[in-house]
Amino acid sequence: MNFGSVCSGIGAPEVAWSSLGWSPQWFSEIAAFPSKVLAHHFSQVPNHGSLEGLSTRNVCSPVDVIVGGTPCQSFSIAGLRGGLADSRGNLALEFARLVDAVRPRWFVWENVPGVLSVNGGRDFGAIIRALAELGYGLAWRVLDARYFGVPQRRRRVFLVGNSRSSVAAAAVLFEPEGVRRNTA
Repeated sequence: MNFGSVCSGIGAPEVAWSSLGWSPQWFSEIAAFPSKVLAHHFSQVPNHGSLEGLSTRNVCSPVDVIVGGTPCQSFSIAGLRGGLADSRGNLALEFARLVDAVRPRWFVWENVPGVLSVNGGRDFGAIIRALAELGYGLAWRVLDARYFGVPQRRRRVFLVGNSRSSVAAAAVLFEPEGVRRNTA
């Protein structure tokens, strides 16, 4: 599988998915230090810079998956909770526009659990609606990194979309042994 990564940071999906034989085709990262890390480890992969307007620049090659965790400050309980009205929060809708432009089979979007409640849940509803209107089947779940070998509590919402089926999207997030009321 090949993938594009937005708000890429220092490349966590790239490292995690390399053992599966998956390869990054492009990045969208604006921060200087993460961009240098990506360039060092993935020198042949283009970094298209800002996610804003990326969907209209026609620079992103087709991919099987788009992955990204747009900025969380506008959704975080520790932040100002401006939601989609904040330019950083609005990048979630830019993510949806990119999905529409590239039309991958899959996408994975990640953010803090506060996205579920900011503005009474209406902002998360708007994100879901934008992606569902593109014809994607969706599933989302809050996962905690402490159950995946990370020695800290780090809860995140993962939203998975599949171009064909919400059942396929749900299968990624809800393994049978994990839905028996045993969080770990």
